[in-house]
Amino acid sequence: MVFRHFRLQVVIRVLCLVATMALFSYLISRTSLYATMSLVGLILIYQVWSLVHFVDRTNRQLTRFFDAVRHADFSQSFTTLGLGRSFEGLSSAFSEVADQFRRTRAEKEEQYRYLQTLVQHVGVGVIAFREDGEVELINQAAKRLLAVNHLKNISQLAQIEPELPNTLQKLDAGQRILIKVTIDYDLLQLAVHATQIRREGQMLTLVSIQNIGSELAEQEMVAWQNLIRVLTHEIMNSVTPIASLAGSVNDLVRQQADPEKTGSGKAMDPELYADLSGALTTIEKRSQGLLHFVEAYRNLTRIPRPDFGFIAASELIARVVTLLQQQAEEQRVEITTEIDPPEMELAIDANLIEQVLINLIVNSLQALKEIERGKIIIRARLGRSGRTLIEVIDNGPGIVDGALDKVFIPFFTTKKGGTGIGLALARQIMRLHGGHISVRSTPDVETCFTLSF
Repeated sequence: MVFRHFRLQVVIRVLCLVATMALFSYLISRTSLYATMSLVGLILIYQVWSLVHFVDRTNRQLTRFFDAVRHADFSQSFTTLGLGRSFEGLSSAFSEVADQFRRTRAEKEEQYRYLQTLVQHVGVGVIAFREDGEVELINQAAKRLLAVNHLKNISQLAQIEPELPNTLQKLDAGQRILIKVTIDYDLLQLAVHATQIRREGQMLTLVSIQNIGSELAEQEMVAWQNLIRVLTHEIMNSVTPIASLAGSVNDLVRQQADPEKTGSGKAMDPELYADLSGALTTIEKRSQGLLHFVEAYRNLTRIPRPDFGFIAASELIARVVTLLQQQAEEQRVEITTEIDPPEMELAIDANLIEQVLINLIVNSLQALKEIERGKIIIRARLGRSGRTLIEVIDNGPGIVDGALDKVFIPFFTTKKGGTGIGLALARQIMRLHGGHISVRSTPDVETCFTLSF
């Protein structure tokens, strides 16, 4: 019979235990029934164990509950079967606490998933790491920016830049710095902001990383365009009348040099005529040359918006090579192409990018004029970060380190007679495509211009 009241069960078990003890005492003192005494003794021992086990059920429930709390296991249930009404409150409290823990854990997991999704979708790179460099969190933006698939410890960033891990670990809370790194031959200017938080006794450094190179370059280009717009306007306004007046005065001087046209029968002294005519012609030609020079720079402010369309990389490169193959053969320069994967396609304005490639290859041909075995490689491939790259590589004399950072600046040129507009124009076209152009060079070994889309 299963009793439903704890007190009644305890009383009955105690009475049975007392009765069994009395019977056991009677058998020992008054009889010699040893088999019966043994049986009653075993029954007595069982009753003692059963009573202790029954009374200890509360402790077991408490132990099970605290174990569940300690191990965060709230799948268990707590019942009062066989304990009576006096334990219903305790069991109900156990169940309510367990339910509350389950709800709290579910809310915590929901919030964690929400924050994880939020962090993974933000456009700013985020890395959280411990004092020993162990990475606890890195989002997709940081992986794309640093061109890594996995990052267990920030010491692995030494493969990108040897000093980058030390720089990140030495950041103080609230500190902001600008770091220049080269990833897959692309120069990135990273704005890094650090903060520190303590979690579970561990000090974590939370670093946000953003590439502001494109924004800086865009602002720089806008500044150059504004400057060029003002300069060309003022120069054109000043030089145009000079060129016009020089031509008009030169015509008058010619008339004065012809006796028939002067009406006086006297001609200008030939020596004086030669001097005046030569000076005026020089002024007119130089003025016209300056106007053409200024007009070329005005092209930086007149680049049309790209008309995007899909084109196979092989077709684009083949068109450019066809245009310049004859010039390369005349110089005995070998042009080779490499496309990986062969079916690569680009979403670009083919005419604008074709002009950029022509400009780069012509620059290479000019640099290879004094090279006996000149070579140009045009390579299309995918970078580590997933970007599409087109590289123009030559084995010419190269560019010295001091000029590498300046070759894309308007007015700067390393070629005799150059205008300093070709590479500046190429950079602006790449900006309009949402990409950029970069260069690396080892003098007398290799120079590589890279278009990154």
